[in-house]
Amino acid sequence: MGESILLREQSITALFPEDEQIPEQYRINVPIRQNLYLIDGELRRWDGPMQQVLSPVRIKAGPLSANKLVGEAPLLTEKAALETLEVAVKAYANGRGVWPTMSVGERIRCVQNFTRSLLEKRPEIVKLLMWEIGKSLREAELEFARAAAYIRDTLEALKELDRVSSRFVIQQGIIGQIRRAPLGVVLCMGPYNFPLYETFTTLIPALVMGNTILLKPPKFGILLFQPLLEAFRDSFPAGVVNTVYGDGETVVPPLMASGQVDVLGFIGTHRVADALRAAHPRPHRLRCVLGLDAKNPAIVMPDADLDLAVAECLQGALAYNGQRCTALKILFVHRSIIDDFLKRMTDGIEALKCGMPWDEGVNITPLPEPEKPAYLEDLVQDALSLGARVRNPGGGVSCDSFFYPALLYPVTPSMRVYHEEQFGPVVPVVPFDDITEPIDYVVASNYGQQASVFGQDTDQLAQLVDALVNQVCRININSQCQRSPDSFPFNGRKNSADGTQSVADALRIFSIRIVVAARETEANREIITSIVKERKSHFLSTDYML
Repeated sequence: MGESILLREQSITALFPEDEQIPEQYRINVPIRQNLYLIDGELRRWDGPMQQVLSPVRIKAGPLSANKLVGEAPLLTEKAALETLEVAVKAYANGRGVWPTMSVGERIRCVQNFTRSLLEKRPEIVKLLMWEIGKSLREAELEFARAAAYIRDTLEALKELDRVSSRFVIQQGIIGQIRRAPLGVVLCMGPYNFPLYETFTTLIPALVMGNTILLKPPKFGILLFQPLLEAFRDSFPAGVVNTVYGDGETVVPPLMASGQVDVLGFIGTHRVADALRAAHPRPHRLRCVLGLDAKNPAIVMPDADLDLAVAECLQGALAYNGQRCTALKILFVHRSIIDDFLKRMTDGIEALKCGMPWDEGVNITPLPEPEKPAYLEDLVQDALSLGARVRNPGGGVSCDSFFYPALLYPVTPSMRVYHEEQFGPVVPVVPFDDITEPIDYVVASNYGQQASVFGQDTDQLAQLVDALVNQVCRININSQCQRSPDSFPFNGRKNSADGTQSVADALRIFSIRIVVAARETEANREIITSIVKERKSHFLSTDYML
């Protein structure tokens, strides 16, 4: 085992390139100086302190290596952040601003203009996804494509919602029209693992429903928004989209403490979300749309198709290094098949390609969080000290920002990795004899996003579904946990989420139903008819988008 660890260390060290080994089309020859931020329709120059943006990719120079400097971004002060908030509040103007009073059709056209500009920036954004967060070229391209598709799907869903809302209803002698109205100022904070796509899943529906936006880029994945600043500026009225750069602990709490943020769209940990929500002085005014932690289990039954189960568990646990909220983070495997399962998983991990983000067919890449390798090592060492073993050769070996996947078995409740969300390439496997064991785990867990079940016995699968349906929000039969398709609800129980995110649900959660009603009298009929026919109101209207 010691020899395999040494060989793994040497192979990992050899992965980091020299500058001339990087393909020309993916190089960043000059660091990006991002000293502008968007406020009130202008790209304002920031002359204050800057933060360095370092890549998880290390570049060799002789015997030494160092994290590649991708660029730098503004470190706004509390005062500057509060100024962006003032601008967003002014642009909303208590619902009387240009943007919230625009027709749905006009807002859709603005977002379509933005989308055209977004598509032109594809190469830049994909390259920055690779450099900033270590995402492979293939996964970076998929994230960009999915973000663009999400915008298109959102606009189509809004058109359908608008068609349904364009009619009048008459109930119990009351004429009414029910439409949706914006909520106010939305603070959008996406995660580093899907900084473009996940940010857009809150920003785009919030925006198109007529809210004004404060966009706070994630800690890792800052610079990839730089190519979009002009698109935001040119596509929307002044003050509708504003960017807040800087240290989250410095700039975000004052925004929340102001009481002027109406909606918090946040994807991250429940501890941060709880702290932000607690800072708001008007909790009943604040709406929260939160995607939080998860510890999604896979339950592999004795009659499971092992080829399928192993393939799905490998992908589910280790796609983008396991850095997904929907990743499979603990595997419960029936003891009767555990040896075969572990052997296949070990072989599968061995077949994964390690390398740099631009390497063809790469699976395992450097980790963007500088502290993550040490944290994962601690989890592995804790498990080893309590009786687990690393089953794959060289598993758990790390070098700087790179961590080779570790398959841990047997994992027990005494170990930290049994409870903690590792959010990285550590795969804990728990044997079970009775189906109540994994069920009890899910019931006792603080998290309730998804679960995957693998098997063929319909009676047992039905029992599992019925046991889990009131514990998690999506049960995947013979497949890994995932968010797609975006038309499906994406939510969670317990500490895993607040609010439902999907294309149609997001439009509703960033808006509120409003009724305009009048008694069914001849005079009121004439009044409403006049308003509608002469298009005197954007809200009270029978117009809709085709």
